[in-house]
Amino acid sequence: MFRELFRVSPARYPVPLMTHAAPDPLRFAIPADHPCLPGHFPGRPVVPGVVMLDRVFAAIEAAEAGPAADLVAAAPPSPMLRLPQVKFVQPLLPAQAARIELERLSSPDAAPRWRFRVLREADGALLATGETQALADAAAA
Repeated sequence: MFRELFRVSPARYPVPLMTHAAPDPLRFAIPADHPCLPGHFPGRPVVPGVVMLDRVFAAIEAAEAGPAADLVAAAPPSPMLRLPQVKFVQPLLPAQAARIELERLSSPDAAPRWRFRVLREADGALLATGETQALADAAAA
């Protein structure tokens, strides 16, 4: 999903951001050997925010019981996703366990809108918070 949104070069990221299917989409840990970590930041790696957002979108997709392209049936080939608010509060370190909390803000018949929080499992510290919204009409963006 983020490859399409940000047009990331496949040469820069040769493996998908999600390196394995998580049995519980609301819990995750980014392994210390993940390809995003060496450059973010050398000697003191932290998980990039876009990788945390990738996990948030995977959790939303699981909650919607379908891939992102099916979130809004009326959308032209795939919906545009909007992030009206995202705040990264604390870093997530490699191999640290985190959990995602989701709250659906829209009615089931409307374009999906979600509030999310990413928390560190060990101490419950807030790592990231925000909202996402799928737009039914690309012209609305």
